[in-house]
Amino acid sequence: MLRGMLKSKIHRAIVTNAFLEYEGSLTVDQDLMDAVGLIPNELISVCNINNGERLETYVIPGVRGNGDICLNGAAARKGMVGDRIIILSYCYVSDEEIRNGFKPSIISLSEDNKLYKTL
Repeated sequence: MLRGMLKSKIHRAIVTNAFLEYEGSLTVDQDLMDAVGLIPNELISVCNINNGERLETYVIPGVRGNGDICLNGAAARKGMVGDRIIILSYCYVSDEEIRNGFKPSIISLSEDNKLYKTL
């Protein structure tokens, strides 16, 4: 049996830009993607802490080290600059992998979207 499990979580990211006319997706600083094992075009869920909106999209890498978190395309309607969001990805894991200690990669961010702590 395979179970859907949390794979990656970026907690309390701050939206730095919103580009309505972009084709879509969420831009995330490449350093943050690396920290939780996200790859370009991976399916993600985005939860807006400020307004309760949730959406699914895909992630694209932003400039490494600049802290950018950008809502693009239709996602730009789900939040605004300054909103705090949670970025999640999931995977399917066997019961054996779970018994062998499968754990998601979870980070929390500081006020400037830098890695604050690993959870």
